[in-house]
Amino acid sequence: MKILITGASGFVGSFLVEHALEQGFEVWAGMRSSSSRQYLQDERIHFLELDLGNEDTLDRQLAAHRAEHGAFDHVIHAAGATKAPSKEAFVRTNTKGTLRLARLLVKHELLTGRFVFVSTLSVLGAPREKARKDADGRTLPGAERYQPLSANDTPQPNTAYGLSKLLAEEGLASIEGLDYVILRPTGVYGPRERDYFIMADSIKKHIDFAVGYTPQIITFIYVRDLVDACFLALTRGKSGSAYLLSDGNDYSSRAFSDLLQREMGVRHVLHITAPVWVLHAICRINSLLIAATGKMSPLNMDKFNILRQRNWRCDIAPAREELGYQPQWPLERGVKETIAWYQSEGWL
Repeated sequence: MKILITGASGFVGSFLVEHALEQGFEVWAGMRSSSSRQYLQDERIHFLELDLGNEDTLDRQLAAHRAEHGAFDHVIHAAGATKAPSKEAFVRTNTKGTLRLARLLVKHELLTGRFVFVSTLSVLGAPREKARKDADGRTLPGAERYQPLSANDTPQPNTAYGLSKLLAEEGLASIEGLDYVILRPTGVYGPRERDYFIMADSIKKHIDFAVGYTPQIITFIYVRDLVDACFLALTRGKSGSAYLLSDGNDYSSRAFSDLLQREMGVRHVLHITAPVWVLHAICRINSLLIAATGKMSPLNMDKFNILRQRNWRCDIAPAREELGYQPQWPLERGVKETIAWYQSEGWL
């Protein structure tokens, strides 16, 4: 079985490649010529240069591959931008790049099986932020405060990133002859990941920073669980369907930082909670600087909308039932392996 994995040099992509090799696939790593091969050292990996940003170039690249090597049995499209200086840049990469690849795969009869698109829970935005109440009018405690997000919710993306992924999802539906499944994972963490690493590094320095005083319920998915879901989706699930993914649990906003603190053996941490307006001011200024300089900052308006969202609960029952997805990595187990990797690699 021959599989193409795009974004192979990235965090999720590199784990997808490793798993595909373990499963005995003939693995083609789709990537830019300038991308790092740090985590792609296995000699069994075949490399395929893909320029998703240029129609003519990508057309030639795929046509040449078809002529020399034949079609792929499956494609997992994990390439994309999680940070970009503008809405247009997100759309250029996440929307147009995705649809360009899918269209040309069909054009060249280069895909005999399924196209799995790694999207994001952020396509839904924040439609379920209102607190639920019991029969006596009291706000429900803990995670029950919020109703879980559902694949049946009407998407209302509140970030440029989420919008770009939604536009790609909608575009896939218009490509005749494409068998595809969409996966919408919540926040993905694990070894090699850098955004959550920033939080671990902060905890090591005895600072935990949170935003907003309204209770927040968050969800996570460990990278290995996401990888399992991707491979299940190659042969299971309904074509054209979208599946929400998490580890199946809900967590308070302190759970992650407390686990990081415990796993690193940090004795004392100063927990700082800032008002939402403070974060908004910082992110607004940074976004203006990004627009002026093109230099990215981890705190921008997209990040603001993600951090201020209170409800990240999601219903993964359809993924369990239709994909056979059974998450194996609750947060405690995943954090343990992640921190061990950060330490072994000298990140912490």
